[in-house]
Amino acid sequence: MQESNTSQGESSEGAGLARVLDIPVVVRVELGRRKMRIQELLSTGAGTVIDLEAPAGTPLSIYANDVLIAEGEAVVVGDRYGVRITDIVSPTERVERLGGGEPS
Repeated sequence: MQESNTSQGESSEGAGLARVLDIPVVVRVELGRRKMRIQELLSTGAGTVIDLEAPAGTPLSIYANDVLIAEGEAVVVGDRYGVRITDIVSPTERVERLGGGEPS
């Protein structure tokens, strides 16, 4: 009898996990940022180079639903760009970056 309870619990866990795996997540990779006046933005066109605040070689920031989760570097795979993840932000670091560090 106990075995059937265990397998029933495992199947309900699997169903719960399946629901979580279906939640959409927006992943964004940020190369750098730049503040511009509207006049500057309107004067850009094809071939315009926009200097970013980040120096060359700075790791790319990888966000999931606007939360920094990792850093990486740009790579070329065939004729496409990709990101190689070089560092995962720990849950503790994520909380600290949000300003919600451990209470003293």
